[in-house]
Amino acid sequence: MASTPPKNFSWVDPGKVAGLALPRMTAEYQYLLDQGIQHLVCLCECKPPNYDTCPKLQLHHIKINDFTPPSPSQIDKFLAIVDDANSKGEGVAVHCMHGHGRTGTMLACYLVKTRKMAGIDAINEIRRLRSGSIETHDQEKAVVQFYQRIK
Repeated sequence: MASTPPKNFSWVDPGKVAGLALPRMTAEYQYLLDQGIQHLVCLCECKPPNYDTCPKLQLHHIKINDFTPPSPSQIDKFLAIVDDANSKGEGVAVHCMHGHGRTGTMLACYLVKTRKMAGIDAINEIRRLRSGSIETHDQEKAVVQFYQRIK
């Protein structure tokens, strides 16, 4: 089956964690599978269209309203999904609508945890890797507070 990279797709930790915008077509889900991604974490209010066309891709739904930060328990849930998948050699992709705010916030928390980075350093690194990431002050604050909570 043909595959097409989803909009705003990029690896943050190759083979482990990637970010993207809302996927819509079977070919985009197939692309994720072709890249070794078996888990798709949706941060949108609604599940992505046609996600059930690729049954090998497991969908995890963590609802976060647009432009708002994830709660501490939502961050923990995301990181637990990543830990579990990566421990089996499976990749994880995370998305919101455009792959910037909610996605960037979660990816920055991932860097805080896995690379022991300070919150602001993780934010800057995600912005360097994924232009336009982490859109609001509250999203920035969520990353900094996550760092303070786990350090």
